[in-house]
Parts: sequence; C-alpha cells; structure tokens
Amino acid sequence: MLVEAAGLFDYRLENNAEDTSPFHTELTVEPSNEPGIELVHIRIHSDNAAVPAPIRLKWRMPIVDVQGQWHPTAIYNKGLRADWSQPFESKSTYSAPVCCLFSGDGGNRLTFAFSDVLNVIKYDAGVNEESAYFHCYIAMFDTPTTPISHYEATLRIDMRSHIPYYEALQHVSDWWSTFPENKPAKVPPAATQPMYSTWYSFHQNLSPEAVEEQCAAASKLGCETVIVDDGWQTADNARGYAYCGDWQVCAEKIPDMRAHVENIHKLGMKYILWYSVPFVGKHSEAWVRYENKLLYTIDYLDAGVLDPRYPEVRSYLIEVYEKALLDWDLDGFKLDFVDVFHQPEQENPSNAEGRDDISVAQAVDMLLSEVIARLSAIKPDIMLEFRQNYISPLMRKYGNLFRAADCPNDAVQNRMRTLDIRLLCGSTAAHADMIMWHADEPVESAALQIINVLFAVPQISVRLTTLPEQHAEMVAFWLAFWKEHRSTLLGGKLAPHHPELLYPLVTATGSNTYIAASYQENLIIALPESQPLPPQIILINGTCTSRLVIELPQQQSATATVTIKNCLGHIVTEYALSCTPGIHAIPVPPAGLAIITAN
Repeated sequence: MLVEAAGLFDYRLENNAEDTSPFHTELTVEPSNEPGIELVHIRIHSDNAAVPAPIRLKWRMPIVDVQGQWHPTAIYNKGLRADWSQPFESKSTYSAPVCCLFSGDGGNRLTFAFSDVLNVIKYDAGVNEESAYFHCYIAMFDTPTTPISHYEATLRIDMRSHIPYYEALQHVSDWWSTFPENKPAKVPPAATQPMYSTWYSFHQNLSPEAVEEQCAAASKLGCETVIVDDGWQTADNARGYAYCGDWQVCAEKIPDMRAHVENIHKLGMKYILWYSVPFVGKHSEAWVRYENKLLYTIDYLDAGVLDPRYPEVRSYLIEVYEKALLDWDLDGFKLDFVDVFHQPEQENPSNAEGRDDISVAQAVDMLLSEVIARLSAIKPDIMLEFRQNYISPLMRKYGNLFRAADCPNDAVQNRMRTLDIRLLCGSTAAHADMIMWHADEPVESAALQIINVLFAVPQISVRLTTLPEQHAEMVAFWLAFWKEHRSTLLGGKLAPHHPELLYPLVTATGSNTYIAASYQENLIIALPESQPLPPQIILINGTCTSRLVIELPQQQSATATVTIKNCLGHIVTEYALSCTPGIHAIPVPPAGLAIITAN
C-alpha cells in the first residue's frame, strides 16, 4: 500500500499490509501561516480493532549546507550518518522523535518531529551515497502494539533557515506541550535550586549521621534538597540490585527513617529518596511473588524487570511510593531505570493471563501517570526525578526534574548532556549529573566541574566537610554566583553554539544581564549587537588558560568598568574599559570570570 502527498517534500506513506487489511489510510499536508513549516497528518482507521501493519512515512532532501545532525541521544556524535545505519528509536521512556539538521553556523536546515511520543517510533535522516540526498523516515507499528481502530499522528516539518537550530528545537518542545496528553507536570521552586546527592560521596555506605553532617554543610552553601541514593534499602554494599523490590528501610543503616527525614527538614532542606522502579532482586521477598510477572531477567544484576502490563504490578509499585511518602514525609522520589521497560521480542504465552494490555509502552504510561497523580494529591509540590535518556516529552508529564546521565568527574560530558536536555525540556528543571572531583585536584580544575554545568541546576556529591579550604571557598563562591544569576542561567534566552564541537560557547540573555561561558581556548565571544550593550555582561572562563577574547560589533563602542575575579571569587583587578569595534583580549584567570558593567 502506498499513499502520497506533496508539500515542502514529496511524502510517501508505505506499509506491507495485504489488500485485505481492515485499515483505511489517509495522508494530508497542512501548510502553516509561516513559510517553511508544515504539518503532515497520518490517519488510519478501521471498523474493528486490529493490530496495524508496520507503516513508514518517507521523504528526501538534498544535502545542501548541512554540517551536523542533532537528536536527543547523539551524545558525542553529532555528525551525519549513512542511510544504512541503524535508525534512532524513541518511546515514552526513552529519547524523543525529533531530529535537527544544521549548518556550519548553527542555522536550522531541517527539523522534523513526530507527535506520537508514547509508542515505539523509529526514525532517521541518513546520507544516501548515490544521490547526496538525506533519506528521512518515520516508522510506526513495527513492535507489538495494542489493537486499535483509530490512530492519528502528525509529522512537523520546519525548514526555516533564518533561525538557529536551538530555536527550532525549542519550538518543537513548545509544540509537543500543546497536546493535552503531554501536559508537563508542575515544577515546584525547590526543583530549580542546588541539591546535594549522596551517590558519589557515599555510594551505598550510608548512615543518617553522616548524611545529616554533609547536609548541614550543603545547606550553608545554598543546597536546598538532598537526594539520598541507592543503599538505604539494603545492607549489601556490592552496588547490585539483588535486594531491590521490597523497599523496606535497612534498619542496620537507618534505624528511624522518619526521624532522619525530620532532621534534614530542620536544616531547611527537602528530602528525595531513590527507587529503582522496574527491578526486583532474586534475594528479595518480592521475587517469589512476582517472578512469573517479569518482562525478562538480567542475570548479571541478579534481578528481573517487572512487567507493568499486570495491574497487580502497577498497584504494588504505586502503593510502595505512596506509603513511603506518608510514613516518612518525603518531598520527592528519584525514580530510576524506567528505560529498561522493553517490549519483549518473544512472549511466553503461559504468562499472558492477568495482563490488561499488550503494549509495554501503554502500560508504563498508565503506571507513571498514576504515580504522579497519587503522589501529587498528597503533596502538590512533590518532586520526581528522571534521568537521561528517559526524558521524552511524555516524561515531562510524569516528572518535573530531568538529570544528565551518569558521567562521574567528566565536566565536558556533563556540559554536553545538560545542554542536550535543556534544548527540549522547556520549563522542566534540567539538572547536572552529580558533581565530584578528587581532593588533590587543583582548585581551578575542580571549579571547572561547576562551571561546565552553570546552565543547569547543580547537584553536589563530594564530602563537603573534608574538602580542602580553597575547594570549599570555591564551591561557596560558584554556588552563590549561580543562585544570584539563576534567573538568567535557567530562564534567560539560551544559545548553545556549535553542538558538533560539544558546545564550546554557551550564552544566556536575561532582562539586564548577558552571560557567556567559553570552554575553548582563544574562542572569540561575539558580544550582542543590541544598542546599547546589556547593562551587565559576565564572561566566564571555562578553560585553564588566562584570557578570554571578545569581539565588539561594528558601529558599537563600550565604556565600562571591568571586574576580574578568580575561581575563589577574589577580585584580581578592576579597570575602566573603553574599546572600539573589533577584537579585544580580557585577562581572566583559569575558571575565573569578568564582569563588565556599563557606565
């Protein structure tokens, strides 16, 4: 079956269904009032519910002035790919169906996104070697799917070349949010404030006294929440998941969880507790109850993955979180590993009885929708953290805090991952992976761990009470700086430049402040062309060199006071600046900053 429609491209909707397929298929193109944007609508329907045959929507585009490709799970590789590569994949708990092709100067050349963010979608924009065209497609229904009688979805095409890639992606995020089923969860104020995490600083070796000691120090530095990670539920410290599933407090570690949480609250901090949502360990009591209600087992973890298609499984998990919230007065949950809910390639027919859905994606949607509904009914400002790559548009409905995937001690990767999140997450709080470093690290190098994640919410995970004096002073300075300029860093107009080079320059523009962070030696920071310049310009040196280079636009001059600070926040020098259009060097210490205040 082939259905065609013309618009900005010639679209082809193909499937391998027989002529006897009960589904009628329609493909229509809706032009936008703005040139360069159009919506391609897919509709299938039948008189009786059935499982649709796989469908693929295809189009092609000549490769002209395209230097890179952004998609949510690109990580380091934002280059072009051959059309014979494995396609990208998204579902409710993994990635998102969006791809952006951009030019060498960061301009949008093609951004396409799909409205179905629940089901498994495969998609790609691959280089065809024979023609120098991109072969693009969206594929649906090629994994087990719940029988349906009606399906509608929309492909959004954005060919506007006059906007940068990051604006095109922001518009996709805004578009997804217009669908009622994707309405983002409320983001409480605490979700956008610095946090202390126990993971890298403690791992599973927890005690209430030690955690409370670190929280007392973290609170003085401006951290407003603690995330107590894995280890509270087991006496085993081998970092496995064999004892997950019962979710009872390990009395050997935390004799009185309620009192422990109260002690954290007395410090003025909120309390988030970690749970591994899908895992049930072979050494847990829950294993006996649910060993026949698993999607699959992971032998090296000594654990299985619960099958959310059983109402009994969903009810159990929801009741676990609800009871913990009521019993311990928690303020949030770190819900981990929800991306391992995979649709099995082969089902065991003997286990089918009791399931209320075929689709794992549909069942996960039911589970997580009910989780946030039940928990927010008890505590409206509940915080729910999810981790990259389970940060799809639908996940914004279930949670209000997205964190970068684990990248311990890797400042560059943390920068890259937090910015990837920021590009699509809208108002959902984007958090860095927990920040850690060795106590013998030069203080300037340690400061780069924070400087690289300034455009996200920092999570600190070092033993603050044993930090070297200069390190403690550095952390205090940069967290105070972050809190002072939070409205610009998180709420300003964000511009992460050159994704293909891992964002060596990032700027944020607020109402009165322009912040630019340079992460590459001798990179030229072009100041805004606005007349006059912003009242305050802050230049951050995210390198180990001792200068930053700025360019003043043509027809622009500046008379200002320049204050230079080192990584501890100490003023190194202060001088009057009077410069003409062109390139100028500013002496900024490694991991320091320059504040340019207009006269």
